[in-house]
Amino acid sequence: MTATKTPSHTKHRILIVDDHPVFRHGLVQLINQESDLLVCGEAEDYQSALKAAQDLKPDMIIVDITLKNMSGIDLIKEIHKTRRDLAMLVISMHDESLYAERVLRAGARGYVMKQEASESVIQAIREVRQGSIYVSKKMTNKLFYRFIEGNKQPTGSPLHSLTNRELEVFQLIGEGLGISEIGARLHLSVKTIGTYRERLKAKLNLKTSTELLRYAINWLENERTSETSS
Repeated sequence: MTATKTPSHTKHRILIVDDHPVFRHGLVQLINQESDLLVCGEAEDYQSALKAAQDLKPDMIIVDITLKNMSGIDLIKEIHKTRRDLAMLVISMHDESLYAERVLRAGARGYVMKQEASESVIQAIREVRQGSIYVSKKMTNKLFYRFIEGNKQPTGSPLHSLTNRELEVFQLIGEGLGISEIGARLHLSVKTIGTYRERLKAKLNLKTSTELLRYAINWLENERTSETSS
């Protein structure tokens, strides 16, 4: 955890949680340029983020989906249990259509993709800090139509049918981790991860673990390509 001294009591203090130092550095510079915003600390993983949130008592937390050892969604849920009033915004490379509703349900108030312009990031920070929900206009429309249609499950990619944990296992498979490594990362047994793998194959209509691996790798590569090309 890295803490920053606060020179002004009038600034909204923000904790940044992201496991990419270069991105954190850029975000710190962007936020600290604003007269009413100040980064009070940084964290790169689940445990250091929990400690920073408790020790620094920020006004707002910016979280990435992918963290070391644990998911950003798990972090949001944990913090939300004790600080329901704390504004949390997710800034991530992952597809908004797949993750935005998940993070809102977990307790965050907004979702911005990392490739968005700096102005959009600052706008999202301000709106979430003021108590509003911030997602893209396209995502707002999707959520609105879901609501008027009776909260039906989203259509399109079969990945929408996955639970948060299933999606997390799917992503780790795409990163090339084996069952034992995934179990260690998520603090789950090998048997449990094997069960998740079978569920993934069933939900994604895949017959073999090799097909699942190929599907997951391709998905992750597309996610990263969309980030670097934007």
